[in-house]
Amino acid sequence: MDKSFKTFLKHTAKDFHNQSVNPPVVRASTIIFKSIQDIRKTQNKYKKDPTGGHFDYGRQGTSTTHVLEKILNKLEESYHVFLTPTGFGSVFLAIFSVTRPGDEILVSDPVYKPTRLLTEDYLKEYNIKTVFYNPHDINSLKKNITKNTKLIFVENPGSNTFEFQDLSKIISIARKRKIFTAIDNTWATPYFFKPVKLGFDMSIVSATKYYSGHSDVMGGSLAVNKKIFKHVEKAHKITGLRLGPDDAYLITRGLRTLDVRLDRHQENARKVASFLSKNKKVKLLYPYKKDSFNFRMWKKYYKGASGLMGLKIKSKNKQSVIKFVNSLKLFGYGYSWGGFESLALHQDIREQGNRKFLKLEKNEHLVRLHIGLEDPKDLIEDLKRSLKFIR
Repeated sequence: MDKSFKTFLKHTAKDFHNQSVNPPVVRASTIIFKSIQDIRKTQNKYKKDPTGGHFDYGRQGTSTTHVLEKILNKLEESYHVFLTPTGFGSVFLAIFSVTRPGDEILVSDPVYKPTRLLTEDYLKEYNIKTVFYNPHDINSLKKNITKNTKLIFVENPGSNTFEFQDLSKIISIARKRKIFTAIDNTWATPYFFKPVKLGFDMSIVSATKYYSGHSDVMGGSLAVNKKIFKHVEKAHKITGLRLGPDDAYLITRGLRTLDVRLDRHQENARKVASFLSKNKKVKLLYPYKKDSFNFRMWKKYYKGASGLMGLKIKSKNKQSVIKFVNSLKLFGYGYSWGGFESLALHQDIREQGNRKFLKLEKNEHLVRLHIGLEDPKDLIEDLKRSLKFIR
């Protein structure tokens, strides 16, 4: 029978051999075969179907990682999913797969800081040029395309400032010029938006965040279409960027409740956003204002919004903004996000990297909030009390 994805998440990956509702954790470096001929058969099976879970060595994975690949592949509606030890591992794999010395890449300006360090600094040493484009100006992207442009790397929405882009236009431009495309889709996950289905070649998600949901594991996924599969498969072999079985098990466990958790994150975030939007000191960086470009682009492509948002706070006193954050009782102070708990961070402008198109006034400050699974009434009361410290 046909099942909705919500039902699929609850019933997939059962281990009927051991009568378990969860898959076994198979840890292996050496894979044992009955004979040399048996090894060759498995290797031939892999050559014919590299996505079929045929292993002759532990670095290729085990049945535990293969189960996770299959679940995520269904969620992404992609050709195949590669797993990496961290979310940034998937960013690196995507870029490493298709760029070579002499190439150029276009990167959206508000990307994750480590992505910026990789593209702006590290790749320069290998004669790979990076040009950053304005996420709200498609001409900023168009005018920087050259005959050497190999990849357009998008993060949507942008890190910390949450710009939403017109993604179909980017895909159309890339296809006409035969340029590969990749998107970091960690904010939404394919539960709310499926990039490969829209037309992206590669879709990145940090499994550390919402896939896991419990802040106790790190991992990444890179979903690809058939056109780019061989490029990524080759790079995946060479780099050895593989997820371990214990981490794969924990991520699979988290995925069982992905829909329930993201629906609740969204519900809580909307209530908090409604409260914050009424505060004159705060400009909310979240898709809530219906007449805004960001809202229209979010509505055009996404089925929902997650719990991560930014605040642009007006204050002549930076320390009062820090005091606002430090006074929050129900928000932890820490990096990462996507777990059950709410988090808050004051984002110093220096932490944004060398942003080309970030416009912050002298008395504007950035704060990032992750709205967790607590009672939203309690979160709003906590914010209401702490906002009074802003001067």
